[in-house]
Amino acid sequence: MLTIWGRTTSFNVQKVMWALAELGVPHKRIDAGWKFGGLDTPEFKAMSPHGLVPVIKDGDLVMWESNAIVRYLAAKYGAGSFWPADPAARANVDQWMEWAQTKLQLDVIDLFVAMIRTPPARWNKSLIEAKTIAANKNYTLADGILATRPFLSGPEFTYAEIPLAATLYRYFTLEIERPKLPNVEAWYARMQERPAYREHVMVSYEDLRAN
Repeated sequence: MLTIWGRTTSFNVQKVMWALAELGVPHKRIDAGWKFGGLDTPEFKAMSPHGLVPVIKDGDLVMWESNAIVRYLAAKYGAGSFWPADPAARANVDQWMEWAQTKLQLDVIDLFVAMIRTPPARWNKSLIEAKTIAANKNYTLADGILATRPFLSGPEFTYAEIPLAATLYRYFTLEIERPKLPNVEAWYARMQERPAYREHVMVSYEDLRAN
C-alpha cells in the first residue's frame, strides 16, 4: 500500500491527498512536520534530502516534491482523461502546473504566511498589499481563461486542476479585497462539488494561525 508522510494542514500535502482520493489509490498517511516533527531524523532525510513533506513510498519508489508526485500518480493510476495519452494534450496540462508552481501558488502561499502564520502585530502591510495585488492579477488571468471552458486545461478535469484549484480555499477565505471573478468563483464551486476536494483541501487552518 502506498504511504504518504505529511500533515493534513500542509498545502503541498493537500495536493497529493486530493490526487490520491480522486484516483481511488489505497494509501495510509503518517503525520509528519510542524508539531508532529520527524523531519530531521536520518530515516526521513534518507527519503527526503530537503527534510520537507510530502513524501510518498509506492512499492520501491520514494518521491518528494508535490507536483512531481501528482504527475506520477496521474501517470500510473489515472491513464485516460486525468492523464491525457496525447503528448500535446499533456503538455497543455503541464504548462498550467508550471504556472501554478512559479506564479499563482507562490503568491497565495506568501500571502497566507504573511497573514496567518505571522502574528497581526508583526504584519508587513506593504508585503500583504503587494501579494494581494499579485494574487488578484493571477486569478484575473485565470478568470479570462475559465470564461471559455470549465477547466483550465480544457473540457475535462485533469491533474492540471490539482495545484491550481488547491489554492482556492485559502484565497477565498483570507480577509483580503478581491476583484469580481465570476468564472473563478464558478470553478471553485465546481471543485467543492468533488468529495475529495472538500475532504482534503477545505481543511481548517486555524491551528496554523499565529497569535
